[in-house]
Amino acid sequence: MAGFYDPLVLLFLLALPFLFIGYKKILAKRKKDAITFSHLGFIKSALGNKKKAKRNELLFYLSLLIVVLMIVGFANPHIPLEQVKEGVNVVLVIDISGSMQATDYQPNRLEAAKSSAEILLHSLKEKDHVGIVTFESGVTTAAYLSPYIDKVIEKLHSIQPREGKTAIGDGLSLGIDMATSIPNKKKVVILLSDGVNNAGVITPQEAIAFAKVNNIQVYSIGMGSEEPVILGYDFFGNPQYAELDEETLQNIAQQTGGKYFKSVDTQTLDDIYGGIGQDIEREKEETNIKDWFFVSAFVVFLIELYLQYGRGRIIQ
Repeated sequence: MAGFYDPLVLLFLLALPFLFIGYKKILAKRKKDAITFSHLGFIKSALGNKKKAKRNELLFYLSLLIVVLMIVGFANPHIPLEQVKEGVNVVLVIDISGSMQATDYQPNRLEAAKSSAEILLHSLKEKDHVGIVTFESGVTTAAYLSPYIDKVIEKLHSIQPREGKTAIGDGLSLGIDMATSIPNKKKVVILLSDGVNNAGVITPQEAIAFAKVNNIQVYSIGMGSEEPVILGYDFFGNPQYAELDEETLQNIAQQTGGKYFKSVDTQTLDDIYGGIGQDIEREKEETNIKDWFFVSAFVVFLIELYLQYGRGRIIQ
């Protein structure tokens, strides 16, 4: 949105009507004094010819225009450019708990998630920053927020699975905190999990509140399969299935203005990450245009000098 960074400077524009009124009063006084004084030569000098009077009036208006341009310039005007877009802080929050070693995705869920996330990273723009947070029972920063996408991809490749539980709230909170580390940019967190929040000290609802306070949009991805996936067996030989808490992930996306996606295989996961890269909305970048006004003021000043001292100068 167009506007001014220092709008109070514009209050100086209120002085312009007084300058104009003062100028008119001076002209009126000169005419009155000339008529009062009987010397014909003084009357001609005071009243002047019409051409010279118009030239003097033009110079006055040019001076006023210079003042206006300078005041507006000092108010730091800015406009959103049509083609230039602001960068976005993007943080990937990836579940690396024990269930991410399931082999329903090839070669396993975590490797498939890493491969699909790389599709997203390659789709980011030049001014974007990206970072990675991983979580299981605990939370780790895998890659700090950076504009160097290739370096972040290297960090992505080095992520290894753990045997812990699933601390969705903790992982999301650290991702939100990372997204805010570079201010004045739009912030997006992309959360991927295949489980149920069963660890950590921060609940998903508390993480949602943290995201809303910081105006952060969260895209959530639920990683699962069409058929139940056995992760192992308990002490009594009963199968343990991978559980996906879609309700929690849907709630996170809905309350933060993001979207929820359900992945059932490698292809859908690739499509999801590729689609998110295109779906991230970028706002027009606000660009300071004060120099335009200063340059314009200088050009008007040169015109005024030419009218006074150039070939078309006013002969006193």
